[in-house]
Amino acid sequence: MGDAAVKARVQGRVQGVGFRHFVFEKAQKLGLAGYVKNLPDGDVAVYAEGEEEDLRQLEKFLNEGPFMARVTNVNLEWCEPEGDHSSFEVRF
Repeated sequence: MGDAAVKARVQGRVQGVGFRHFVFEKAQKLGLAGYVKNLPDGDVAVYAEGEEEDLRQLEKFLNEGPFMARVTNVNLEWCEPEGDHSSFEVRF
């Protein structure tokens, strides 16, 4: 897919406010592959791979969130691409 990847954990009011759909739309527009999912503790996990510039743009979107969200922290880690994702999806 691309030459870089990130794993992110987003904290704050990020569940029940359309955050996963927001990330899905932004990632698709950027041409990224991976997934977004809610975690049991109320955080949201994101894995994305693609071009570094696009991933940096996604990081900005993660810090903003949709209108109803309130992001308090984004813990983002750069990693090697897994390479087994052909598109971006919302996981349940």
